[in-house]
Amino acid sequence: MSTPAPETPRRFRVHHLRQAKERGEPLTMLTAYDAVTARVFDEAGVDLLLVGDSVGDNMLAHDSTIPVTVDEMVVATRAVARVTRRAMVVADLPFGSYEASPAQCHATAVRLVKEAGAHAVKFEGGTHLAGHVELLTRSGIPVVGHLGFTPQSENILGGKRVQGRGEEAADRLVADALALADAGAVAVVLEMVPAPVADRVTEVLPVPTIGIGAGNGCDGQVLVWTDMAGMGSWSPRFARRYAELGAALGAATRQYVTEVRTRAFPGPEHTYES
Repeated sequence: MSTPAPETPRRFRVHHLRQAKERGEPLTMLTAYDAVTARVFDEAGVDLLLVGDSVGDNMLAHDSTIPVTVDEMVVATRAVARVTRRAMVVADLPFGSYEASPAQCHATAVRLVKEAGAHAVKFEGGTHLAGHVELLTRSGIPVVGHLGFTPQSENILGGKRVQGRGEEAADRLVADALALADAGAVAVVLEMVPAPVADRVTEVLPVPTIGIGAGNGCDGQVLVWTDMAGMGSWSPRFARRYAELGAALGAATRQYVTEVRTRAFPGPEHTYES
């Protein structure tokens, strides 16, 4: 008797976001930039995979996310989407590819959905981009907003600084979040925001908030995977290092180098006979 094919996991979709918020079930999100890590995270049960423009400063050796191009985002998103069976794949719109007009935003988003296979897109900004969100939503492209510290704007923000401190700034952040949700955003990322402010946004917003450095009261959490896995010597304060994969990879590499140089590898078990 033939063995039945394994059941394909149910795809995590837009309506599951609202359902999770209504049930109080925290959402999980990690960045992914390639097929190898995307497959691991998907099989581990992560709800959303963010193909972030953080590929710039984590994978492409840039100092920030600003130099990342649309073409680079298409390549990374395509790799992630091809191996993902359950998670929702969200792709960032990189700096300079959406700000000028809703039409520019739409054109970039279409590339990431049509050419790369993204299920949703994310871009940074509040009330002034509500028209962008509306157009994409009408076109069938789900949008995830991004408020608080917005890395693409770090030059005008004065660097990587916590946002939303003070009553006026907090009110403005709440207003921006509501404007995005009213325009059709399916979720909003809150980055480096004081926890009480993030809690306030989460309480009034009808769609989920996903925090990164925004406390435990958000509807979900996201981390850059290299921070989560301890791939570098440093991680930001808000990131917990769940492993030290960088050190483990370094140790494995040093052992490989030693065994090749001493001819311990390859051994008989790694060798084909004639």
